[in-house]
Amino acid sequence: MADDGSYVLLPTAPATENLRLSELRPDVINLVAISDHMHYHQEEVKSSNSQNQNMKKLFVCILPMLLIVTIQNTSAQKQGRALIDSILKELPEKKEDTPKVKLLNRLGEECLNIGEFDTGLVYCNRALSLSEKLDFKKGASVAHLIMGLIRTNQGNYNEALKHNEIARKIKEEINDQDGLAAIYNNFGIVYQNQGNYKGALEVYYKALKINEALGNKDWVMANYNNIGIIYFTQKKYPEALKSFNAALKMAEQIGDRFSTNHPYNNIGGVYFEEGKYAEALKNYETAYKIRLEMGDKFEIANSLLNIAATNVHLNNYKLAEEKYLESFRISSEIGHKTGIASFYNETGRLYITLKKYSESKSNLEKGLALNKEIGNADGIKEAYRSFAELDSATGNYKGALENYKNYIFYKDSLINKENSDQLVEQQMQYDFDKKEAVGKAEQEKKDALALKELQKQKLVRNGFVGGFTVVLLFAGVFFTQRNKIKKGKKRSDELLLNILPAEVAEELKTTGATTAKDFSEVTVLFTDFKNFTMMSEQLTAQELVNEINYCYSAFDKIITKQGIEKIKTIGDSYMCAGGLPVANMTNAVDTVRAAIEIRDFMLNEKEKRETEGKPVFEIRIGCNTGPVVAGIVGIKKFAYDIWGDTVNIASRMESSGEAGKVNISGSTYELVKDIFTCTYRGKIQAKNKGEIDMYFVK
Repeated sequence: MADDGSYVLLPTAPATENLRLSELRPDVINLVAISDHMHYHQEEVKSSNSQNQNMKKLFVCILPMLLIVTIQNTSAQKQGRALIDSILKELPEKKEDTPKVKLLNRLGEECLNIGEFDTGLVYCNRALSLSEKLDFKKGASVAHLIMGLIRTNQGNYNEALKHNEIARKIKEEINDQDGLAAIYNNFGIVYQNQGNYKGALEVYYKALKINEALGNKDWVMANYNNIGIIYFTQKKYPEALKSFNAALKMAEQIGDRFSTNHPYNNIGGVYFEEGKYAEALKNYETAYKIRLEMGDKFEIANSLLNIAATNVHLNNYKLAEEKYLESFRISSEIGHKTGIASFYNETGRLYITLKKYSESKSNLEKGLALNKEIGNADGIKEAYRSFAELDSATGNYKGALENYKNYIFYKDSLINKENSDQLVEQQMQYDFDKKEAVGKAEQEKKDALALKELQKQKLVRNGFVGGFTVVLLFAGVFFTQRNKIKKGKKRSDELLLNILPAEVAEELKTTGATTAKDFSEVTVLFTDFKNFTMMSEQLTAQELVNEINYCYSAFDKIITKQGIEKIKTIGDSYMCAGGLPVANMTNAVDTVRAAIEIRDFMLNEKEKRETEGKPVFEIRIGCNTGPVVAGIVGIKKFAYDIWGDTVNIASRMESSGEAGKVNISGSTYELVKDIFTCTYRGKIQAKNKGEIDMYFVK
């Protein structure tokens, strides 16, 4: 253990097959050494479990739902928010040094613990930037580690793997064995959610080996649990039960009552798969009671899913539906990713049983789309199985056969073939690299001998030598110019992609022109700095440009993360849009989520600048959804732009809003009202547009 390292408990939920309802998931425990700057020691972590202060729990299998409700904050969340506020007060006093990096990482971790993922990413990015500036490798590894956890919780597995890999390399470089074991566990969680069980088992055993050597009982407990999950996914239930009981026994030995919730939940999962539903429900409810005491909404939502599914098998359909809905509401509040797909798949199956075929089809379609979006192979497989059952129940036997074929394909081919292909590719790459190295060495020997022989040929005529030299020079110039052309082309492509969307840039390169396109549903976002002219008078020209660049760079990162296209900036106005150049159905939610992140970023900057006694920039944000026309105009300085009344109304949403708030139109509200809590402002007069329904997003 690090001398003063704290631990974060990260359970997750790899998908499993169930007899009736899909994606009921046991917990994977992951103990993660976040950093050496935390103020808790290992002994303090153990002794404070009863106070629910240090063993932070996060659950990876719940996705944002399409319903938002007000749920009373738990004491743990209140404590987390209070701690964040306390750290924020301390932050401005810190110099640009390693203590500040540690505080920023702590902020990122605390935001992770209470589910404020996007804000946590902002703090971690700041910590990473400062760490790189200071060459503070441990701080950088911690920032990447936390960002990896956040991305895992968001279901963005590719980004999670990138952060984990960077953290792993740094941990190896600085020989941080505790941190390395934690990283292996994090890799395992992502691999499991991707269906790569072989890879997950490999890294879990690596973590177990390190933790046993170091005598880290907490971590060994987590490893037992994680390995049990692998057996579970492979339907080796006796082995899984043995591992889960070992994890439960170890948790009891070290006096960690809260951590027993995971083994209890997983033991319930084994009994569920074995058809022992009464035993399953008993263990699920034991885990649920502990999780209620902990106040962790991720785990509470997961327990509710499991309890609901078990009640389905006990024919308690009404109670099952109530539990599903309760989990649905909690999940939508905490903003997660895999759970919405699980919810849709499971309720889709339930509605088949209840003969609500229309509702079943709707939910299964949503679940399949979301699982494809996040790359959840098991979820895709289960969705097709559910579709096959639905088609069979409604007499569509041709459709049932096709969906069952898809189910078999994903079950037997996607995961296993993908894993074996990866191994073959790795072996081929290894063989290729090895042969290439041998060939390179042999060629170097031949070149050396040829050069030596050439030097011995003293009778070569001067004219020939001179001519040969010219040829060499010509060849050198040729290859140099060719390399320059290649680099220039690559640079021009990069610049083009920085100006235009990838699809539009490719069309322009291929045909030399682009065609305008109509989009039926796009969400346009405008921002504008309040009292910009007055604020600009208080800054030098360079300070003003630096400040705008700092803000716009942050905005760029936020919208890129949400899959939104930047359109342009005009002075202090920033414009972007979701749902183009590739149309999608989530553009309103994505854009409003980006707007909230931008708002929170600016509020944090405001607080920071006020503390430092600097001029404060405040921002108005407006969004509107509707049809637009998009394309490129002109023949010089290409610019991708959009037109239509939707754009004009979005601009009015910004100008009719208030500083520090996100103002949306009625059309956007109808698309996001189940996700975000909004306050109706009434019909507000908008310049040249008359009265428009407007809402503030909380």
